[in-house]
Amino acid sequence: MAGGVGSRFWPMSTPEKPKQFIDVLGIGKSLIQLTVERFETVIPIENVWIVTSEKYKNIVREQLPCIPESQILLEPCMRNTAPCIEYVARKIYAKYPEANLVFSPADHIVLDVNTFRNVIKNSLEFTENREAILTLGMMPTRPETGYGYIKSLQGNETTSQQVETQRLTSESIHKVEAFKEKPNLETAKSYLAEGGYYWNAGIFIWNAKMVVNTITALVPELTSVFDKIEPYFYSDKEQEIINQYFPTCPNISIDYAVMEKSKEVYVYPADFGWSDLGTWGSLYTHLEQDENNNASVGQNINLIDCKNCVIHTPSERKVVIQGLDNFIVAESDNTLLICKKEEEQHIKDWQK
Repeated sequence: MAGGVGSRFWPMSTPEKPKQFIDVLGIGKSLIQLTVERFETVIPIENVWIVTSEKYKNIVREQLPCIPESQILLEPCMRNTAPCIEYVARKIYAKYPEANLVFSPADHIVLDVNTFRNVIKNSLEFTENREAILTLGMMPTRPETGYGYIKSLQGNETTSQQVETQRLTSESIHKVEAFKEKPNLETAKSYLAEGGYYWNAGIFIWNAKMVVNTITALVPELTSVFDKIEPYFYSDKEQEIINQYFPTCPNISIDYAVMEKSKEVYVYPADFGWSDLGTWGSLYTHLEQDENNNASVGQNINLIDCKNCVIHTPSERKVVIQGLDNFIVAESDNTLLICKKEEEQHIKDWQK
């Protein structure tokens, strides 16, 4: 799923080239390239599909030449994750009704790729022949207010130590009691104290038949749109029909449309160094830091008397910064951002 605009990562991420297509970590690969790469050995490359905005078609083809053009699905407008999932699931189901599917955002990072692959393998085994929706729950390491949470049924809590002991087998999979919106700090602290709560990574595993049947039952207004589109799948007119009818889809997330309503949702507690990289602050925690807790991406950065800063200036120009503490400095396409880290929630407003 690669259609988001990443507005909180401005100016590095822009509507013209959002963060999933950027080398955020300074390692020579974009986030979407890293996402596809970590599914290697688990899902054949010929079975990878990309759903993105029509305006990102050329970027996807440039960065992922290994993906057949017929498997790059183009949305004419943003309609959130439920229409995105319905589109690709209905299309795959029409040709491959026995398919087993993993839905993953394109702009997350995973530090422990081997463990991630084991989790995905176990997940696919769990959902292959079950009428079940499996979501990955990340073991919380702090009272994070920037993530939604998944509450497991009481009596089935899995601790970090148990995850390691069980090596992430299907024994640790259990039913979901509730999905929780992003909490305030006190609520997040209470979740950790109570136990049985996991960060919602937005990664879902379910077979194609289950996707189609569940959305048909729970979101009939979305199904009715794709009933008009489906006869044109795999035809020369598909994009024209998508452009005509996709804008009429309800603008709704898969969490709200399905996950919060279905009785067949399970959570798989996992720990593989996950982050959704939603903010500059989250990027800071995943970059190497110097002796003054500064994290930098760029070749010509000279920091003097700076502490606790994140600097992202990947251009070749020389950058000298003196005397900043707890700041974000980011430069991209002739735009420069300098702000306090604690004020980053306002970045979406400042770019207007």
